[in-house]
Amino acid sequence: MNRTELVELIKRKQSFLCVGLDTDPAKLPNVVKGAENPVLEFNRSIIESTLQFTVCYKLNIAFYESMGEVGWKTLRETIKLIPKGEALIIADAKRGDIGNTATQYARAFFEDLNCDAITINPYMGKDSVTPFLDYENKWSIVLGLTSNPGAQDIELLKLDDGRMVFEAAIENIAAYGSSDNMMFVVGATKADYFEKVRNVAPDHFLLIPGVGAQGGALEDLRSLLTSDVGILVNSSRGIIYASSAEDYATAAAREAQKLQVAMSEMLR
Repeated sequence: MNRTELVELIKRKQSFLCVGLDTDPAKLPNVVKGAENPVLEFNRSIIESTLQFTVCYKLNIAFYESMGEVGWKTLRETIKLIPKGEALIIADAKRGDIGNTATQYARAFFEDLNCDAITINPYMGKDSVTPFLDYENKWSIVLGLTSNPGAQDIELLKLDDGRMVFEAAIENIAAYGSSDNMMFVVGATKADYFEKVRNVAPDHFLLIPGVGAQGGALEDLRSLLTSDVGILVNSSRGIIYASSAEDYATAAAREAQKLQVAMSEMLR
């Protein structure tokens, strides 16, 4: 999915919502536990109930890797459930390694699993990012300024020139690709730094976690909007675990719709 297609999808659905499928077997409602593959059945219901409100699904790979062989099969089958062209499919894998290894990661997620995007840890530098940029109509979503408390340990350190590490990282990494094939992760809880982010990445789409359960507010993100929207806002736990009862899919749809309505207002 290229940038034009993504923007058209956002406008059609009046939404820039990304639903995180961080599906934890320990948190599944009892109603799906008797299914042949409970995680897949849960994901199927969440996707079917939220698709009209979202433009993106983000699959946190760790939740599937932890299940071993069954998890990888579930990941593959979940991806197949998402209609192509109706939602951007993000592998939240946070891969980051030397060039020849990065090339294999790119093949795994872009060719074998056919994801539209992958999250990348850029702190090994250029060769840990550029192999992902060789794929047309695929997105590299690079960690910029994350929402976790540990961001202060490295990302918020000050350099000798007065910039913070995250500013230098975003500016340097952005030069390897373009706003048509690269996004940056920016936590919703880091509103104090939004201006700095846009100064170094004025045109790039931003994937924004941290709204809801982590304390970020949707309204605070207005300053990050660009002429063609420029942001995707992720919500995971607040949607997929909105209910642990039989109405879990309906509850997920209700929470997704609440965010979509608020986003529609922001787009106007």
